[in-house]
Amino acid sequence: MCCHAEVISALADGRSECRPTASGGFHRLSSLTVGDMKAPAAGSGTEPDDLGTCVLIVEDDASIAAQLVRGLTRGGYQVDHVTTGNEALAWGQPDVVLLDLELPDLDGVQVCRKLRERSDAAIIVVTAHGEEPDRVMALDAGADDYLVKPFGLAELQARIRAVLRRMRPGGDVVRYGPLTVDIRTHRVSVSGTEIFLTPKEFDILECLASDPGRVVSRHEILESAWDAHWYGPTKVLDVHVASLRRKLGVPGLIETVYGRGFRLGEA
Repeated sequence: MCCHAEVISALADGRSECRPTASGGFHRLSSLTVGDMKAPAAGSGTEPDDLGTCVLIVEDDASIAAQLVRGLTRGGYQVDHVTTGNEALAWGQPDVVLLDLELPDLDGVQVCRKLRERSDAAIIVVTAHGEEPDRVMALDAGADDYLVKPFGLAELQARIRAVLRRMRPGGDVVRYGPLTVDIRTHRVSVSGTEIFLTPKEFDILECLASDPGRVVSRHEILESAWDAHWYGPTKVLDVHVASLRRKLGVPGLIETVYGRGFRLGEA
């Protein structure tokens, strides 16, 4: 861990989090409460089905965890938080684990190794230690990526999308209804007909297609498709989205979620 003020920069605020239920779903809480969520037992079936990508945060600093929970929940992820390595190992099967290496009970690298032995979840180590030996040990233990504090929410979300593409079969090609997006070759087709997009239009579509159905905020799209320090008018995004919708020609494929952002809908 490191000082709270230095840990995470530019994390978006939010108002809710998800708590696992005994039936396997999630309760959405009206206010953020970090540190009191109980870890479900392994194999208890608490991983979500169609509720979106599930992210488990393993972090013993409640202030840091609160920022991560708020930012990722607002980004459309199903998020849970545990504070110890033993809780992480007992949790179940998330899609992504954000793992701090400095835990109060177990060595973080050993936790990473044990998680990899029993799970195919994507593991992103999130730590203040960025020296090469630390990175090598974590990656050799099974981590898929390594992110050094401080960092921004947009970078974290981009890394989550990237590891999910690598972990999932055919991850470079996203198929969603009539839409096919090849991330590697930048080719797009609708019902087998190739659609030619500008680089910015493709970047916007890639951001949406990397996690179909998840609401992607305007801020996240702007940082991903333009620049992390973009200060221009946000209306430029609406112009490109309108052009993208027109070219794809599928009503309802790109939905506007008012006050939040955009997502790929059920076309």
